[in-house]
Amino acid sequence: MMDFAEIERRILGAAVPTRRGDDDLNPGMRPMRDDLIPASVLIPLVQRPEGTTMLLTKRTPHMKDHAGQIAFPGGRRDPEDTDDIATALRETQEEVGIGAGSIRILGSIAPYVTRTGYAVTPFVGAVDPDIAPRPDPFEVDEIFEVPFAFLLDRANHQRHSHTINGTDRHFYAMPYGEYFIWGATAGMIVNLVDILMPRDALSPSLPPHPTQPAPAGSDPTAKTSHT
Repeated sequence: MMDFAEIERRILGAAVPTRRGDDDLNPGMRPMRDDLIPASVLIPLVQRPEGTTMLLTKRTPHMKDHAGQIAFPGGRRDPEDTDDIATALRETQEEVGIGAGSIRILGSIAPYVTRTGYAVTPFVGAVDPDIAPRPDPFEVDEIFEVPFAFLLDRANHQRHSHTINGTDRHFYAMPYGEYFIWGATAGMIVNLVDILMPRDALSPSLPPHPTQPAPAGSDPTAKTSHT
């Protein structure tokens, strides 16, 4: 397993595309708005004795948007945010109680454009393992960690589809135990894996997995907390 120094080296040395997004698996799909809303998320990595993990959140069931879904800490950029990193760090503090002083930014990956019209900049951060996260009870129902080795293994990257207004929409999914990681969250993980473990073709060439419907009433192309 690569350490944080190697992860940082690979991110900084990668030829990153100008953007990725929901249209990776849905050619010709355009965002629902032309004036994309800037947003940022943190992809938090934690070094544990048993290996590196990725920290994720499960949204509370009463939220208006994406209730109960799996997400990175993050959100839309506020006027007081000085830059995209400031947005990711502020949202991480608000949602999971981890302050900027406990996070070392290792780099950023290509902005991810969602069907709903958000341009999300993901920042990869090494989180102090001694810090105990504290979920915002209004937004975050649960904080959990997934072994990074599981997410790096492309055998765990699946492609599913869901019909929206009569059109099939394809999305990535990485089921892990009781958690169904999918949509933009899974898409950004795939993009990070493409940087850390490059191959000749980008991940959209992944063979489709047998179709599994998304949860009723949800939008698989807008899975993270900013939408």
